Amino acid sequence: MTSTIPSSIPDTMSGIVLTGHGDTDKLHYRDDLPIPILSSQDVLIHVAAAGVNNTDLNTRLAWYSKKETDSTGASWSGQALSFPLIQGADVCGIIVAVGSKVNPKRIGERVLIEPCLQEANGEALNPPGYFGSECNGGFAQYTKAADRHAYAIQSDLSDSELASFPCSYSTAENMLSRANVCAQDRVLISGASGGVGSAAVQLAKARGAHVIAITSASKRQALTDIGADQVVTREDDLVSVLGENSVDVVIDLVAGEQWPTFLQVLSPGGRYAVSGAIGGAFVELDVRTLYLKDLSLFGCTVLAPNVFQNLIHYLEQGKIKPLVAKTYPLKEIIQAQEAFQKKHHLGKIVLTVTTR
Repeated sequence: MTSTIPSSIPDTMSGIVLTGHGDTDKLHYRDDLPIPILSSQDVLIHVAAAGVNNTDLNTRLAWYSKKETDSTGASWSGQALSFPLIQGADVCGIIVAVGSKVNPKRIGERVLIEPCLQEANGEALNPPGYFGSECNGGFAQYTKAADRHAYAIQSDLSDSELASFPCSYSTAENMLSRANVCAQDRVLISGASGGVGSAAVQLAKARGAHVIAITSASKRQALTDIGADQVVTREDDLVSVLGENSVDVVIDLVAGEQWPTFLQVLSPGGRYAVSGAIGGAFVELDVRTLYLKDLSLFGCTVLAPNVFQNLIHYLEQGKIKPLVAKTYPLKEIIQAQEAFQKKHHLGKIVLTVTTR
């Protein structure tokens, strides 16, 4: 079931505001929030569904700050956040109004918002920012985005299914693009049962690669079902199971203590791409391994050109499928984030916003 255009735009809306860095007590549901004011290049979106991501929790907890006693740099751009903030990087909805310089024919389009932003609030962002971090996001009935970041989507998938894609799948596609993954590659993916990891499994298979997924033993079959050619567990010794110099690309969302092993299993000339550190941000690097094997390391945050448009094409062509573990009403965001943190799910947890 998909969202419909509201008959009129109200003066206020409901949503979740983050009032500061900290625990879930910093998340507050309100029904008196102002409707976003558009710049000339913005579109107003009636939000149908919004996905839950690691970035929501990391931003709330000030995880991005590299200073333990100072949270002023705890955002994607490294700048201080402005509170109260509406989070939510994954958004599916309908355009209901446009700025003066946007084609009014866009009203009524079903869209996904590109989460990595070059523009917000009518201004260019340098460095780029993230939806729900450098500007208000999608955990509300209405949100706004620059016209350039709202991509029309033609799909039979539900709003919740589409909201499972933007952040995770664009992140995964960006990592695969940066690492130049092709059909001849053997690709090792850590954290493969999470949103980005499971997306990377599907997208790497869409490129024709041989995919090796790292997950828990209980999720082995689920990863095989979505395309993994081989599944290893987190407890396995990768060198013993796979062999040294056995993979061409590592797609890493975990880092942590196992990190040196990733470089061991990479073949000479191999490529390593990272966009997460849920296993620990600090790793041990033997620089000799790096240079003697001619390895290339890619840190991936800002989306390369065409990555999000590629994702839209994959969706419209049916090359990837949604993995929605569970949905919660927007009011139950705390329960949704608690379930997300337990990591018992495969795929995405999504908040439903529009009442239908």
